[in-house]
Amino acid sequence: MSKSKRQFATKKQYKKALKKNQLQLLQLQHELYELDLPVILIFEGWDAAGKGGAIKRVTERLDPRGYKVHGIAAPDEHELKYHYMRRFWKSLPTKGQIAIFDRSWYGRVLVERVEGFATDEEWGRAYEEINYTEKMLADAGHIIIKFWLQITKDEQLARFQARANDPFKKWKLTDEDWRNREKWDQYEEAIEEMINKTNTKFAKWHIIDSNDKRAARVSIIEAIIAEFQNKLTKIHS
Repeated sequence: MSKSKRQFATKKQYKKALKKNQLQLLQLQHELYELDLPVILIFEGWDAAGKGGAIKRVTERLDPRGYKVHGIAAPDEHELKYHYMRRFWKSLPTKGQIAIFDRSWYGRVLVERVEGFATDEEWGRAYEEINYTEKMLADAGHIIIKFWLQITKDEQLARFQARANDPFKKWKLTDEDWRNREKWDQYEEAIEEMINKTNTKFAKWHIIDSNDKRAARVSIIEAIIAEFQNKLTKIHS
């Protein structure tokens, strides 16, 4: 498990670092495409932690033909008739493609656990199910990179209030966000257990300090680059 925390003194420094890393990421995307390597990027984090903004910076200079972003909401009535992994399986990447999940199957051990949408038995066995699935995908050649975006409770409140007062962002804030906040301690317990039980050598978690959005975005791209380079080094060695 890796943790990241950094800062930029100026916006100019941030933009320079962002552009440099985005170019490197684009180059690596083409290398992975040529090698037919599928990639899965998973973004989880607290409400208002900046998942959408991070994904936007990861993708904004990529070849748009080579990736898809999957925004995951609650399962619908039809999806509830199947095993919870089924709806994600349909969105897995083809060879050479990148699938980006804005929330993922980890909802089983987070929101479904805390809100009572899954029984203790169901979410309890999900850790093993998830690890097995990710290992199977990794053994088949998938690169799996998982991010948890961490913010403090005070920072989350500040962002909620900013959204409530911004007519262009007010839609992002829901009653559910406020309800989730009331269960902060329960979510914190679930997050800790999730990371401890699903942090594996084939699909490790990157814990990103997201109180500073700019620093978090660059740290995420750098982590993706490092994972890609590590995979390519193993292939070419």
